[in-house]
Amino acid sequence: MQKNIIKKWFGVKNLALLFFVIMTLCMLLYGSLSAQLALEGLNLWFTKMIPALLPFMILSGILIGTGLSDSFAALFSPVLRPLFRLSDSCLYCIIIGFLCGFPMGARVCAQSYEKGRISRREATLLLAFCNNIGPIYFTGYVLKLFPVQRPLYVLAGMYLLPFLYGLILRNTLFRDIPAPGSLTAHQKPCPLTLPALFNELHASILSGLDAITVLGGYMIFCNLLTLLPRIVFRNTPALVVLFGPLFEITSGLSRLSFKDAKWAFTLLPFGGLSCIAQTFSCIKHTDLSFNEYVFHKVIQTMLTAAFYASVQIF
Repeated sequence: MQKNIIKKWFGVKNLALLFFVIMTLCMLLYGSLSAQLALEGLNLWFTKMIPALLPFMILSGILIGTGLSDSFAALFSPVLRPLFRLSDSCLYCIIIGFLCGFPMGARVCAQSYEKGRISRREATLLLAFCNNIGPIYFTGYVLKLFPVQRPLYVLAGMYLLPFLYGLILRNTLFRDIPAPGSLTAHQKPCPLTLPALFNELHASILSGLDAITVLGGYMIFCNLLTLLPRIVFRNTPALVVLFGPLFEITSGLSRLSFKDAKWAFTLLPFGGLSCIAQTFSCIKHTDLSFNEYVFHKVIQTMLTAAFYASVQIF
């Protein structure tokens, strides 16, 4: 009887209801701070996310839809194929995931899987390691906030570790994925006509606008969630600052001091709740496992923390 009562009051539904009641009350009681946080999230979306991601979303959608993504990936296959023993469609996901940043790695994996260019097993492997913070964001924003004496070490922590993690997964848990041979029927390139190109452009623009709008909503909402630690820990500002990147990574990092740089670098592979939610939005229409993705992100974050603890970057 007692267990049933506990289960009733502490079930997911009731906990969610309690959270939204508390959040609503906080927004009503701290209206001006709530509006400030929501506006900050909106500005981040408009000034940072749209210019950085929307062009890549449109271009990548065209490449995948027309089959040109394989031709693009073939430029890198002499280096990457011997290491991963995967098709050019898989290599395209790796390249975009490492070059374009959250959540483009997840988006191209989901798109390639939905188009039938990669298998579910391949998409699961790729999703585990190729959805990372983009190098433009990292070098142009993070390293300007936290300049380090040994940038190669932090770059290794951000990109070499997930790359090696992917290689280990490929040769252990995912060694059953067959190495690519000749092109299969669904991979053979089709003749590309001008109307087909414009059709893919139209579809990619609509898809990109829809996706970027949803991602903006996640960014605004997750930035608004930082209202809770600001209220609960208002007497310990240092703790409030440390909580920031756990919700929204960009605004959270901007509030950290230089002495918190290692904390910032450690959290970047995880990306905060906002990046996790954005990834969910990219794969929710597929049967790819979101729980597996989060598991691998936690493992990579722990490996990154151990790496930065063992090297001197300042």
